[in-house]
Amino acid sequence: MRKLLHIRLIFIFLFSVLFVSNVFPQKIDDVQNPVVYFTKNINSLSLMDVYKALGKNLSGKVAVKISTGEPGGHNYLAPELIKDLVKSVNGTIVECNTAYPGKRYTTEDHKKAAADHGFTAIAAVDIMDEDSSIALPFPQGKNIKEDFVGSHFKNYDSFIILSHFKGHAMGGFGGAFKNMSIGIASASGKMWIHTAGLTDELSDFAKAFTTPQNKFLESMAEAAGAVMNSLGDNIVYISVMNKLSIDCDCDSSPTDPTMKDIGILASLDPVALDQACVDLVYKAHDGHDLIKRMEEKNAIHTLEHAAELGLGKRSYKIIDIGK
Repeated sequence: MRKLLHIRLIFIFLFSVLFVSNVFPQKIDDVQNPVVYFTKNINSLSLMDVYKALGKNLSGKVAVKISTGEPGGHNYLAPELIKDLVKSVNGTIVECNTAYPGKRYTTEDHKKAAADHGFTAIAAVDIMDEDSSIALPFPQGKNIKEDFVGSHFKNYDSFIILSHFKGHAMGGFGGAFKNMSIGIASASGKMWIHTAGLTDELSDFAKAFTTPQNKFLESMAEAAGAVMNSLGDNIVYISVMNKLSIDCDCDSSPTDPTMKDIGILASLDPVALDQACVDLVYKAHDGHDLIKRMEEKNAIHTLEHAAELGLGKRSYKIIDIGK
């Protein structure tokens, strides 16, 4: 009798698990933290390894979004580091022009910078706003309801958001969200984000410095959300934590790094990825300068807002594949 009762209880338990899994699949998924893959080794082979660990076969025409780096700067991702990954997906390196006068302000100058920095030697380079901008809707945005990206964005089926994680004078840090928002935005779209939807006129550039900080950070999250909504599952995120200056690669004379390189991280969740990068900076014994920069700009609010918008989770599981 006891044996029969025991069997019945097992049957009821299994039925309950199957029922809940089928009827409430999202609730089951919600308790699982996204995975962030990590390796301390920073080389082309390790970059390939973290990409492969994601288990994502990107389809169609693949864009690899990097920063080509403002001439004068020297911290941007090295072409030799990313070459094998870009070639493995038959990728096109993509960028957009800057909103501020400099050596990537016009398409002609930007293409020269990309060539001078060695990127055209490893792949085709497309300045996506060479012709115009297109709008990507984000109706749930608190500050901006649409994002303006380079019109060539529509020519690609999949994206690798390949970011150099570092500090940023306005955002506090630059990672996946900065690369996906400001980075994919057209020059006028950059103004739109920096002014939290006040203007997209480049002649109003000074207004980018008067936007309330949290509104700017939230607008970055919302612009990234528009890109994510447009691409669906056809996007992956990889961040390289080397040359960890407090300044961005958009700076022509960045401050020299005061901390050691950390590694390469990758995830299918951009919130988890940026959060993991931030956490590793806090764990580093020499991260004080970058921590100060992030805290001065309340940088974490970008991720707070992104999580509130449902763009990802700040909790994560890190898996070291480089041991």
